[in-house]
Amino acid sequence: MPTLGAIADDFTGATDLATMLVARGFRTVVAVGPEAVASPGPDATDPWQGTDAVVVALKSRTAPVAEAVDASLRALRALRAIGCRRFYFKYCSTFDSTPRGNIGPVTDALLAETGERRTVVVPSFPATGRTVHGGRLFVHGEPLDESPMRHHPLTPMLDSRVDRLLRPQTRHPVARLGLDTVREGAAALRAALDDTALADALTVVDTVDDADLRTIAAATSDFGLVTGAAGLALGLDGPHPDEARAAPASRPGDPGVVLAGSASAATRAQVAHALRRLPHRRLDLARLRADFDAELAGLTAFVRDRWAESPGLPPLIYAVAAPEDVETDSPPGTEPASSLVERALAACATTLVESGARRLLVAGGETSGAVVTALRARTLAIGAPIAPGVTWARTEVRPAGADHTIDLALKSGNFGGTDIFTQAWERLA
Repeated sequence: MPTLGAIADDFTGATDLATMLVARGFRTVVAVGPEAVASPGPDATDPWQGTDAVVVALKSRTAPVAEAVDASLRALRALRAIGCRRFYFKYCSTFDSTPRGNIGPVTDALLAETGERRTVVVPSFPATGRTVHGGRLFVHGEPLDESPMRHHPLTPMLDSRVDRLLRPQTRHPVARLGLDTVREGAAALRAALDDTALADALTVVDTVDDADLRTIAAATSDFGLVTGAAGLALGLDGPHPDEARAAPASRPGDPGVVLAGSASAATRAQVAHALRRLPHRRLDLARLRADFDAELAGLTAFVRDRWAESPGLPPLIYAVAAPEDVETDSPPGTEPASSLVERALAACATTLVESGARRLLVAGGETSGAVVTALRARTLAIGAPIAPGVTWARTEVRPAGADHTIDLALKSGNFGGTDIFTQAWERLA
């Protein structure tokens, strides 16, 4: 029976956290939405038997605040109903949030629902280059507001001070604890957190390496709610450290495809690398707007033809390869580019799975959410890791009435090495 319940504000974040939990000895399942927890399916008599942690994947990062709060509360209530007693709100390690963003309101709502007064805010994930020092969030040593995240199309990050980002969003006081306190050890950090001045606060804690994460986890081991990126899970100790990961569903040579919807700098570099090595097609937004079905048919036919020509070599369908590819102003009266990309790649995924795809690598948080929803996946069993924050997962999908078991990797736009689109497949061998 699971005792740890986590709520992730996007699908890549959910698998990111689940990967860390599995590595720390938690038998972990990702549930796609609160409904997958509350109603796991007609054949599931005790679906959570043998599970230590359940991560609920939401698509709430850029949703309207009220929707994000409602989905998060439904997730928490569903997790409570299956036995979870400690909770973890997982958001992006680059704190993808604006002054009107969702991290503060969701945290407030979860605190109220659990009866907790305080929590920590830990967006650091040193393994992926995300650290907090002096309250400022850095990406590979570069302040957040000077990194490529400054130009994010949905959540442009114009400040690197986490406390300043959070204050306009929350009803709670926002405090900071520096690295000097963390480095004094778990007892000293806990004493600082127990100070009456922080009794009702959201406390941003400096973290620059994995040892700092372990200290924070130890100091907050009895907190009913913690919040942060997946890195904070590094300090948790699960009951089954030797438990095997899920085995792959596919076999070497099974048809696969890469669907890249992210416009992040990291994904653009990965696309550029793959363009020299994989068969590829870029989404043509004008053609999609003119005749969505015809353009979709052309894209999926291209992939199937490449499977026939080069079995085992996954074609790439991508949205952006260079900054100038980003459509900043959609034609008046037309579907915004971000929505069109998500819809097109989700439709590609469903059609290609019906055509035989058994390995899908999806890049981009919003794109991943659209793909998983379209495939009608309910749970994901965590398999082989690919890179920090990225893993293969085995899942059963039902896109058009027939059940298929596939391997699915959901990659945050900012994660992974340059060669991830070509090398990830080796982990399934």
